[in-house]
Amino acid sequence: MKGFVAALKAECFVALRSNSARVLMLLPALIVVSRAVLVKLGESGQAARDALMGQEGGQSSANAWGQLVDGFSTGLTLLSLALVAYAAWTFANDRDTGALRHVVIRRVSRPGLVLAKLSTVFLLTLASLLLLSFATGIISALLWDFGPVVEDGYELISSEEIRSEVALGLRLALIPLPAALAFGMMISVLAQSATQAVTSALGVTLALDVFKGVLGDKAYYLYASFQPSLIDRSYLQDVSRLVRGYSDVLIDPRMLQLNEWVPWPQMLLFIIVALLFVRRKAL
Repeated sequence: MKGFVAALKAECFVALRSNSARVLMLLPALIVVSRAVLVKLGESGQAARDALMGQEGGQSSANAWGQLVDGFSTGLTLLSLALVAYAAWTFANDRDTGALRHVVIRRVSRPGLVLAKLSTVFLLTLASLLLLSFATGIISALLWDFGPVVEDGYELISSEEIRSEVALGLRLALIPLPAALAFGMMISVLAQSATQAVTSALGVTLALDVFKGVLGDKAYYLYASFQPSLIDRSYLQDVSRLVRGYSDVLIDPRMLQLNEWVPWPQMLLFIIVALLFVRRKAL
């Protein structure tokens, strides 16, 4: 792994001064805040119409927990797609422009360069997650009230139980993210161009999202089944219903266990394939 530290410093230096990296970090948080404001405006308009017609509005939408989980689901979906595309673009684009050749000629090994780029993507992901968490929590607290789920004066779910479920849902939703980023980096190494890498990474990611509903129980052996997505089957989607007081949510303990373990060996497989093939690729 010759030159890994030097390559990582260089990648971080470039990322901190890159407009595309800044957009990747800010975009999920901005989208989530915009979505929350639009939802609140819609609720206010509906409440005004109900008041004019003498009807009583529902209480569930006033609880911030459901909106918090929905914000995280939206943000994580956008973040995973954007960063998979970025991971697929970064190595392939530097190869297209000839930048990789100069780096390798100097003192950085090919595997070290791949790991440095992947580590940089992980750091960008961490920064984006922190901004997303901060923005989602603040906007949910400003527009709604956190509290237990109450119906007809009876507390269905306490705030402590809700907080525990939200924390579990977020942890399980984040576990597949490193595997998705490693997949993007693997595609970046295998592809012939940056355009091919990005389109292939996004195409396969969306295809997995579409076909996981057809695979039945076999879909639980794919990392993509456990992350928030356009066709969401993650545990975070179930949490969104739980924190709103729905009692018909069925939790499969086997799915939660697979969520804990399946993404890690797949992430390692993607990294190993990228490290093996980068040695043979023409730069």
